[in-house]
Amino acid sequence: QVQLVESGGGLVQAGGSLRLSCAASGVTGSRYFMGWFRQAPGKEREFVATIGWRGSTYYGDSVKGRSTISRDNAKNTVFLQMNSLKPEDTAVYYCAVGRSLGWGPRDYEYWGQGTQVTVSS
Repeated sequence: QVQLVESGGGLVQAGGSLRLSCAASGVTGSRYFMGWFRQAPGKEREFVATIGWRGSTYYGDSVKGRSTISRDNAKNTVFLQMNSLKPEDTAVYYCAVGRSLGWGPRDYEYWGQGTQVTVSS
């Protein structure tokens, strides 16, 4: 059974930073992408970033230049360092695992429960 557990969300002032973590268990093999999505109230789930098993990274336009995704393959953990946070970054952030590169929610098979990020102005 695959489980993804996110942590690191919280309340931060605009301009601040947060580091999200997601630990995966039960995923067979190592060749998979680990991604982050976010969903604000009333909006669709939005691609944030993804990283391949060899370290290739891809970012959504909304966070490009302000965020860094990384992973520790030995610990099956993915991280998202977010800097220069803005109120519009407020959302529930979800970790996801998929076998192929993609930018849509349907490209990912497994999902975490989400962690709330709130950025105050």
